[in-house]
This record gives sequence, C-alpha cells and structure tokens, in this order.
Amino acid sequence: MKISRIDHIVLTVADIDVACEFYARTLGMEVVTFGEGRKALSFGQQKFNLHEVGKEFEPKADRPTPGSADICLIAETAISAVISHLQRVGVRIIAGPIRRTGTMGPILSVYFRDPDSNLIEVSNYL
Repeated sequence: MKISRIDHIVLTVADIDVACEFYARTLGMEVVTFGEGRKALSFGQQKFNLHEVGKEFEPKADRPTPGSADICLIAETAISAVISHLQRVGVRIIAGPIRRTGTMGPILSVYFRDPDSNLIEVSNYL
C-alpha cells in the first residue's frame, strides 16, 4: 500500500459556528456544508470535517475531545504577513516565528490556539 495524501481530518469542537467563524476569519478557510447539513472547513485539496462534542458522527475517534489536535499548516503567504494578519484579527501568537522541521525540510513557524485550544502552527518552507 502507498498513501498519497490526507483527504480530511475530523476536528471535534465545542461549537461548530464558533469554529467556522474562527477558521474562516483567521485562516481564510471556506466553510462548506455537505451531507445532511454537516460543516467542514475547506482549504487547498483537503478539509477539516467538524463534529460537535457529544454529537459526533459514527464511526468516530475513541475519545473525541476538543483541544486535542496539534496541526501544522503550510501557508503560501509570507510568515511576516501571517503574523501581521493574526495581530490584526486579534489572535494571540504563543510562539514564533521559530525555525522547525517540516516534512520536506526547514520551516519558519508561528503558533496560536483556536477557540477549542487546539494548537495551530502556520509555517513557510525556507
């Protein structure tokens, strides 16, 4: 077997509307509705499907919990502009810019938390 990419990840959130507003405003993700009114956050060729805690769809993770994700996203936008944007929309940066290592080599990253306290890392490859 050979895996080519991630299609989607499920985020368990306390409030789907709050998560949609945050990811659209902060990261420019597109809020999409699919299936029977389910919500997802679309970007590039992938998406985050959203489950509201206590109302998850089956099958689901063994212990779906808001705040348990640690996600690194690669931005086309320069990290300096990412930082300016985060400051403009009132998102507190908790670390960075700091050098890290991504899948394909060195990256420059900033870290912040979403409304559910998931750790979000936005990076540029160096």
